[in-house]
Amino acid sequence: MLNRRDFGRVVAGGLAARAMVPGRLLGEARSQVEKSGPQFSVMMWALKKWGSFEENLERVAQAGYGHVELVGEFAQWSAEDWRRILARMQALKITVDATSGVKSGFADPSGGDAFVAELKAFVPVMQRLGCGQVILLSGKRTEGAAPGVQHAASIETLKRAAEILSAAGLMGVIEPIDRLENPPIYLDGVTEAFEIVRAVGSPKIKVLYDLYHEQRGMGNLIEKLEKNIDEVGLIHVADVPGRHEPGTGEMNYANIYRKLAELHYARVIAMEFYPTGDVVETLRRAREQAAAAWGK
Repeated sequence: MLNRRDFGRVVAGGLAARAMVPGRLLGEARSQVEKSGPQFSVMMWALKKWGSFEENLERVAQAGYGHVELVGEFAQWSAEDWRRILARMQALKITVDATSGVKSGFADPSGGDAFVAELKAFVPVMQRLGCGQVILLSGKRTEGAAPGVQHAASIETLKRAAEILSAAGLMGVIEPIDRLENPPIYLDGVTEAFEIVRAVGSPKIKVLYDLYHEQRGMGNLIEKLEKNIDEVGLIHVADVPGRHEPGTGEMNYANIYRKLAELHYARVIAMEFYPTGDVVETLRRAREQAAAAWGK
């Protein structure tokens, strides 16, 4: 029979042996994250017509969300607005998971100096918001540019961006926009976005897979998820046509969510749609329908 001292040595030895297998521990930690599934957020600009920013914060909280995403609303906030809004977000237990705010594009073939300078200047704003992820856009196509020039410029500029973000403990996601909505945009689909991110080769740069934009411009949503899930940093949700909640258009979100669950997607899914009914109930239903794929 083991006495207390011997028992302690056995336990300590077992824990030490376990600590010698970091891959096993990392695998277990990853498994726990995958089982927990994604977190859910709301893109605030899409609710603007239903009330003020602060009124919509209340609606988001009532619908059961813990995150919001911004597109530069804070640029108009006074010092008192900042104090009041951040305090209210803290009381509601809502954080900012992502924001845009860098106006320069990363695909400028003349060089990325303006983009890099603006990104550096934007880091303190993100830190003030408590936001860990910035949404980045390519900017316009350059007429007359040789094939591949803007693609190469994107890679080189985003490598520089990755260094800035890494030093600040932040991440960037690049968002393609369909050309029905933004005709002059350079980056208009996730296929090229994934190629760019792989070439950048940094865990600090991922793709924002906006399912609404990709459906409008390209389609074939699920296959591209299957082939590129490790490079997806954020997902945006709305149905086509109309940019309303899932179930109002042509997209089969039940299948998309099922596939995301199979692929163990565990980052953020953000609702970026115009509700067709009561805002709170529509947001709540959209979150619950998505979460059901993960058994949440």
